[in-house]
Amino acid sequence: MDVKRIDLEDWREALPSTGHEVFHDPDALSVLDDHTDATLRLYGAYKGQQSVGLLPVFVGERSIGKTAFSPPVSLGVPRLGPVLDPNSPKPRKAERINTELVSAVVDDLEVASRSTLFRTTCSLEYTDPRPFAWNDLTVEPRFTYVVDLEGCDDDEDAMAGFSKSLRNEMRRYDEVDLSIETEGIDAALRVYDDVVDQYAEYDDTAPMSRPFLRDLLSTLEDDQWRVYVARAPDGTYQSGIITLYAPDLAYYWQGGVTASYDHVSVNNLLHRRILEDIVTDPDLESVTGYDLVGANTERLCEYKGKFNGELRPYYVVESSGLEMSIAKSAYQKFSSMK
Repeated sequence: MDVKRIDLEDWREALPSTGHEVFHDPDALSVLDDHTDATLRLYGAYKGQQSVGLLPVFVGERSIGKTAFSPPVSLGVPRLGPVLDPNSPKPRKAERINTELVSAVVDDLEVASRSTLFRTTCSLEYTDPRPFAWNDLTVEPRFTYVVDLEGCDDDEDAMAGFSKSLRNEMRRYDEVDLSIETEGIDAALRVYDDVVDQYAEYDDTAPMSRPFLRDLLSTLEDDQWRVYVARAPDGTYQSGIITLYAPDLAYYWQGGVTASYDHVSVNNLLHRRILEDIVTDPDLESVTGYDLVGANTERLCEYKGKFNGELRPYYVVESSGLEMSIAKSAYQKFSSMK
């Protein structure tokens, strides 16, 4: 097997049609590259002419040493990491591809050096992080909830397993005089303002910049994102949610800041409308799950748990030791936008 650096066009050709995250899309990677001060390095694993594995890494040179992150920090990207496409049902072949891809990338990045700091948050489909551990990297599980929508014909099917209180709220969608429609980039930037304010309440900064959000949505295809906005009869904005779409999953990505209208949670109504589209819109036929993007913050899990989603693990891999802790802090503080 040959592991080599490739360009975005090779990546576009090699990326499988399913089993990857939305930010593995070459257009999304290009926008990430434009908005970080690191260099995008794309690795492809090939058996002959057939691509069997991919891994994007953003590499930066700093006073603290080399950083190699996938995804880059401070851009609101939940997961990235390797994509395996072994083109064989045999587990041992997938394991071999995984091991050789990881080992080759780790060697090329000189991860063994104390001056190289590596971190990746892997996709949900990447279920075997052992090769990273075998290369002396630390592997820790994280979790998200994914609402299973396969086989659902309508929103009532989608809500069948939800808590009683959540179902009752969502069913009030037809009673209140809110309108919920999909809107464009201007609405996404309005949702972004909500996100900024929400983070400020916890003395934190939003995980991305306004220009990044605008450029990302401008670059992705129309079927890869939607902005759901709730408005009162007079057009007053109430709340909104930005959703992203990979071939298999819809993502509750940004927004959904707490809001109430006529004693009903606006965000519950937004989620119902999103679920309705996923299970009824032919353009979203391949989407079989709604990823709530995180089940790691206790205060949020009480709410997200009401959706009765499957608790799905994913893995964070990083260099161990004090150097990594210092580097992550320094990278977030000093990284600049191009």
